[in-house]
Amino acid sequence: MSTSLRDQLLKAGLINKKQVTDAERELQRHDRQRQDRGPKAKPHDRAVVSQPVANPAQRAKAARDQELNRQQRDKADKKARLAQIKQLVEQNRLAPIESAESYNFVDGAKIRRIGVDAATRERLGRGELAIVRHGGGYDLVPAVIAARVRERDAGAVIPAASGSDSAKVDAAYEHFTVPDDLMW
Repeated sequence: MSTSLRDQLLKAGLINKKQVTDAERELQRHDRQRQDRGPKAKPHDRAVVSQPVANPAQRAKAARDQELNRQQRDKADKKARLAQIKQLVEQNRLAPIESAESYNFVDGAKIRRIGVDAATRERLGRGELAIVRHGGGYDLVPAVIAARVRERDAGAVIPAASGSDSAKVDAAYEHFTVPDDLMW
């Protein structure tokens, strides 16, 4: 009573005997190719691969591999951030000013200087410009760009000298009066 689909198709006249033999040969050829390749993980066997590793040595190796991958990702991220900073600074920096006048600023424990003119010095004082450490030197960029650089690397932007320190000192001595007849 139960006849195969192949037999039913033959009875109905939808296929002929030659098509049946060609299909059987094709199936046999695929089976031989699978046997030659060896055992492979089937799609439904992927859960076996994702199971935790039972061997402690394999677990340690997996942990080392994960740490190395994390370090490589961190290194690639840092490289990408540095490239973004370089692009931001190079596209938006002010042209270097050749002037006898210079602006002194503190970078770490050292006092550095950068050439400025009167207008640039005024813009630096107002906070419209900022100094960015870039490529072994220093560049002046608009404050908006400095904020974008600071997002990527806070150490690249030189902090602006604030008058708050001198205001604190002035506040501490405000009740002392300076005599008019003081001679230096």
